[in-house]
Amino acid sequence: MLKIENLSANIGNFHLENISFEIPKGKYAVLMGKSGSGKTTLLETICGLKKINSGSIIINDNDVTKEKPADRFIGYVPQDGALFSSMTVLNQIMFGCCLRGYKKNDATDRAIEIAKDFNINHLLNRKPKGLSGGEIQRVALARALAAKPDFLCMDEPISSLDQESKDEICKLLKKIHAKQKLTILHVTHSVNEAELMGELILKLNNGVISALN
Repeated sequence: MLKIENLSANIGNFHLENISFEIPKGKYAVLMGKSGSGKTTLLETICGLKKINSGSIIINDNDVTKEKPADRFIGYVPQDGALFSSMTVLNQIMFGCCLRGYKKNDATDRAIEIAKDFNINHLLNRKPKGLSGGEIQRVALARALAAKPDFLCMDEPISSLDQESKDEICKLLKKIHAKQKLTILHVTHSVNEAELMGELILKLNNGVISALN
């Protein structure tokens, strides 16, 4: 469950004022909005990557407003995956586990396990250069989910992919959600994507969140 109460933030010239909404536990929510409406900024405040001026962020009844990003138990997939160019796929996935305090051997075992689930175990010794868009997103998802977070945030996870890769990632996301019943917030500007993926569709417009279904 994610509950945002009266969240306000000033990031440069951009402002979020008194944002409030709730995603029930286990629901797949999609957040829509025009470019520049603040979708990414809102996601980054939830994850603790941007500071807020006021309000609260509650995940599964725990107030994480003042917690560091690594202590919020949120998996985060930035736009275009944002993989580390110097790390192998194995180390990319281990990174999320190590942030949560896994010992190296345990992080390695978990990375190998989830790589098999995501069908990227053959890529573990590769670096990001040369990976396809779909492979990059699979690695980014594996990294975000490796430490078994309570909540998953994704910023335009398929917007830059070709149609075949989009279909593959959407199928994978649906499988993950059905299996883990994870609470998910997926940001997109695509109506088709929102209707395909979202159990709950939200729209951010002029600093106000409204439910569309």
